[in-house]
Amino acid sequence: MLDSRPPRGEEEQRLYAPFSLASMESASQINTTGMKVFQMPKKYSLPDLPYKYDALEPYISKEIMTLHHDKHHLAYVNGANAALDKLEMGRKNNWQGVDLKATERDLSFNLAGHVLHSIFWPNMKPGGGGKPGGKLADMINSDFGSFEAFKAQLSSASKSVEGSGWGLLIYDPTSDQLLTMQSEKHNLLATQTSVPLLVCDVWEHAYYLQYKNDRSAYVDAFWNVINWEDVDRRLTKAKI
Repeated sequence: MLDSRPPRGEEEQRLYAPFSLASMESASQINTTGMKVFQMPKKYSLPDLPYKYDALEPYISKEIMTLHHDKHHLAYVNGANAALDKLEMGRKNNWQGVDLKATERDLSFNLAGHVLHSIFWPNMKPGGGGKPGGKLADMINSDFGSFEAFKAQLSSASKSVEGSGWGLLIYDPTSDQLLTMQSEKHNLLATQTSVPLLVCDVWEHAYYLQYKNDRSAYVDAFWNVINWEDVDRRLTKAKI
């Protein structure tokens, strides 16, 4: 049987950071003395999936995973890199011909989309679901009262996002507690200090081919593929 999993690279390890930017590439020109004379803008790249495209079936189909990762996530990577190129051009040309406000807005939207998707993929695994353990379970019980109360709250937050966006479990370092949040689009409503630990994509491209307009059924199915070990690792790193 052919392995339909995309090739895995070194950047997969970076997916377990609290703020996962996947990999960034940079290039520079070096003169004959070995001194750097020009620095190209750093670039984002698409991370590999940590499993096969069909690994999350029957909860999330191979068709959705392929389109979602290879097309939609890649579009955010390309959009973020295009914004970086425009900013570099603006700095070189004293901002002539570059709309800084629009470019910064594009960077915010696309980079947030890239970051959240880079967390989303390893947040899931085949044979996932169940309940968390360790420090994560302790904090959930402390901050939400019980796992059941937390699950109901995050599910409701995800299902009721207005338009497109995400349901988030975040760690707030300013108060040392877990919170649920909604993020409209990718970059709206979330707080500046929040560290995403578990993210549920409720853009229609994440579920429509399989669940049509039944977002609630998709969110309910999401709980069957959650990789709690990954979420717990993110919490541990966020609290260091």
